[in-house]
Amino acid sequence: MSAADTKAAGPPVPVPPDPQAIGKSSHDDDAPRVQKRKRKKGELLPYFLILPAIVAIAAVYLYPLGKTVVMSFQDMGRRELWSGEPAPWVGFEQFTNILGDSEFWWVTFRTVVFMAICVTLTMGIGLLVALLMRKLSTWVRLVLTACLIAAWSMPLMVAASIFRFMADSDYGLINTLIAKVVGEDWLGHNWYLNPVQGFGIITLLVVWGAIPFVVVTLYAALTQVPQELEEAAALDGASAYGIYKFVTWPVIKPVFTMVATLSVIWDFNVFGQIWLLRGNKPEPEYETLGLYSYSKAFESTSFSQGTAIALITVLLLSGVAVYYLRQLMKTGEVE
Repeated sequence: MSAADTKAAGPPVPVPPDPQAIGKSSHDDDAPRVQKRKRKKGELLPYFLILPAIVAIAAVYLYPLGKTVVMSFQDMGRRELWSGEPAPWVGFEQFTNILGDSEFWWVTFRTVVFMAICVTLTMGIGLLVALLMRKLSTWVRLVLTACLIAAWSMPLMVAASIFRFMADSDYGLINTLIAKVVGEDWLGHNWYLNPVQGFGIITLLVVWGAIPFVVVTLYAALTQVPQELEEAAALDGASAYGIYKFVTWPVIKPVFTMVATLSVIWDFNVFGQIWLLRGNKPEPEYETLGLYSYSKAFESTSFSQGTAIALITVLLLSGVAVYYLRQLMKTGEVE
């Protein structure tokens, strides 16, 4: 065995530690702790920034909701309202009286049917217009978008006045146009004598006011559909319906579902359109749950019964709200 082999096979010579490396290592160990401590302090800043908004929401929404819940278990009348005396506690009596009233169930059925028709027409027409906007030229699409935003920004009172004039029995545009096609028998026709026809006019107003939001939102979703996939599907021989079903619809489905859910909540709580079209005095056959609650509270001076109906309405819509939140979370997970 040579000297070189003996030197290679010998044990390794220990290297003394470098003081600078030791200090650097300890400094590096402390750095993540300092950064972690700073990060923890910074994480609380967003909560402090949104704290005023949370307090405002609690004052505007949570406090009235709490008072509504308490009042629904009392018997609050005109005497207690004006005198300030505490209302007697009646427990679930208001709820049992309401749920045992056949009129309440008819109003609920009318509200659900009205909501379903409005949501179906709104989402159907809105989707068709949004698909049409993809085929338009740029300047035509901009003009249409401006018109939709103008219609959306119109105050409800102004829109209701226009539709009330259009459906007027003597000078209404609707009767005039129908009379030119069918005959002069339609001149002087009162649309509100028949609740079905009256709700048809109200549905037109609700759908007309809701379509702009649906169209703008769905068109924004359609812009996210990859054109390469649509072109590839067309080259493979897919029909227009097939391209929409297997390429376009899966992309816009989450947005469509969220907009439809919001429309259900909004149309279920329609109040102002019916109130204004019926001259601030809607007949019982035009009452939805919102108007029914208002009439019980202020016309019958049974404030507790009106709040109980409002609370039942909130409970009916809570399932829809939970579904909407789930769709929001699913959309966030996909993104």
